[in-house]
Amino acid sequence: MTPIVSAQVSPTANELPFKGLVIIELASVLAGPQVGQFFAELGATVLKIEHAAQGGDVTRSWKTSAEPADTDVSAYFSSSNWGKQSVALDLTTAEGRAAIHTLIARADVVLASYKPGDAEKLCVDYETLANLNPQLIYGHITGYGPEVHRAGYDAVLQAEAGFMHLNALPGQAPLKMPVAMVDLLTAHQLKEGLLTALYRRARTGQGALVQVSLLDSALASLANQGTGWLVTGHDPQPMGSGHPSIVPYGTVYQAADGRRLVLAIGSDRQFQQLCAALGRPSWATDLRFATNSLRVTYRNELEELLQERIREVNGAELLLALEQRAVPAGAVRTVGEALTAKSAQHMLLPPCAAFPYSGLRTVAFRSNAWPVMPALSAPPHIGQQSAAVLNQGDEGHPQLKNDVFS
Repeated sequence: MTPIVSAQVSPTANELPFKGLVIIELASVLAGPQVGQFFAELGATVLKIEHAAQGGDVTRSWKTSAEPADTDVSAYFSSSNWGKQSVALDLTTAEGRAAIHTLIARADVVLASYKPGDAEKLCVDYETLANLNPQLIYGHITGYGPEVHRAGYDAVLQAEAGFMHLNALPGQAPLKMPVAMVDLLTAHQLKEGLLTALYRRARTGQGALVQVSLLDSALASLANQGTGWLVTGHDPQPMGSGHPSIVPYGTVYQAADGRRLVLAIGSDRQFQQLCAALGRPSWATDLRFATNSLRVTYRNELEELLQERIREVNGAELLLALEQRAVPAGAVRTVGEALTAKSAQHMLLPPCAAFPYSGLRTVAFRSNAWPVMPALSAPPHIGQQSAAVLNQGDEGHPQLKNDVFS
């Protein structure tokens, strides 16, 4: 059955690019839902399918001690579920499967995060759904690929892909990143795959299966650390926040006023300007530090000098002087400081009556060809839009309301 909305439809001027696109979200936790909110922010209708008897998306129950115990919209859940409609369906029943098949027959994209084999058991695998809707694009996230029946968890993947090993000070215990970085990297990979498939469908009219794993996404993101081992055979070692091939870069310094700051010196000119701002111009011509390769060799000596000198100066004044000299540097902020900064306000979704808290946008790019979504509906309660999306037919079976797709 041909979807009611095709990616080949030309948008009108100043229209959100995915208006009319229908996304069915069969994914939970972070990676898949991040992709769902991405489409919602760009105008798509996103139907989040949840099993109410099992509590829905598990992140509804992932709460900090500061959150109300009786809410089903946790802060974690809200990080990826603005702008969606929650539809409660039990896909283990014939009625639930009939309802989801009715929805998918008129959808454009499915987001799934089942372990290999589980989608087939529920009759929501790509082959089954493509027979209902040949133009369907199906994005499937797994932990380790479609042939491996092992569940994927971000913390485990951070360990197995080398991130935790590197994210430590020398001689200290490995640490995972404080956000689910592998999930977020996987979300970006899936977005790229789905956008590629949508472009292909616009040209050919054909649907596609797009598969991405947490492991592959993590490995692809090792970037220079990975190629460092491939090229040299030397396994990268923990360096705290330092950089293996640029100095000074990433190390945290504390100034006399208590301000913590980092430098990101990518060129010899920037190093010369740093030395001038610190009142130590002779460092720029020192035979140990005159070039980046020398600074890498004499890393410890330079870092010791920088730590000592920066402890003597006012951090706020130094940061201002470095900005004036076009030297990359910044203060170490808390999350609250980062999100209350003037420069962050355009990345916040406004609160609403149903959820009186700001949200974080997932879309960070802007274009002159379409507007920014000014606001999104609140992260939904479980099954909140079931009645609005589904009707009961003459025989008591759920049927799709047409106005959902209008």
